[in-house]
Amino acid sequence: MLKIMQRGLVAAALLALPLTAAPAPAAADTAPAAAAPMTLTDGINLLPVAAESREGYKRTSFKHWVDSDRDGCNTRHEVLIAESRTAPTIGAGCRVTAGEWYSYYDAVTVTAPGGLDIDHMVPLAEAWDSGASAWTAQRREAYANDVGADRSLVAVTAKTNRSKADQDPTSWMPPLADARCTYISDWVSTKLRWKLSVDPAEREALTRITEGCGHETVEYEPAP
Repeated sequence: MLKIMQRGLVAAALLALPLTAAPAPAAADTAPAAAAPMTLTDGINLLPVAAESREGYKRTSFKHWVDSDRDGCNTRHEVLIAESRTAPTIGAGCRVTAGEWYSYYDAVTVTAPGGLDIDHMVPLAEAWDSGASAWTAQRREAYANDVGADRSLVAVTAKTNRSKADQDPTSWMPPLADARCTYISDWVSTKLRWKLSVDPAEREALTRITEGCGHETVEYEPAP
């Protein structure tokens, strides 16, 4: 997979910070069961098909970049720390000031975090259209800050993130052709994780793109 995630750097990078310890993880028997890896086609077939509506959408309906685990680092910084290919430099207030990130949408390496956006794999507006409009505010906040799955949030160049905006795969795909199968897998996995639907045009686009994706698979863990 093109996206390079080195979660092992997190612990080392945070040792220097006077942060409050994170809460103990939930007992294993309370965690949602992870789905076995499946083909992209099988994953797409599991997605419910429904019409979309953006009525009532406001970006503020999804509170994001919070410090959900109260360890002193907000979601943006958590992702930057987790995805840096080298040990990141972290200042006061968990502010990440340097590191090395690979933006898999466009194969660009970035060393200054100011050049990165944290992309919601399925944009907030698209999530709203696909079922999140019926969620509680707490669940929308959990979605917008989902560091529990590597696929949900990704550090990419600001340029590509802003070109994507709130588009789905019917109208936007990563500019790097070699990234597109990974992107579709990440998209489908995120929708399955959060039980979001697809509209007919989106399903058609996903199916068409998947035809060139060989053995790309989908795996996900249902959101708590």
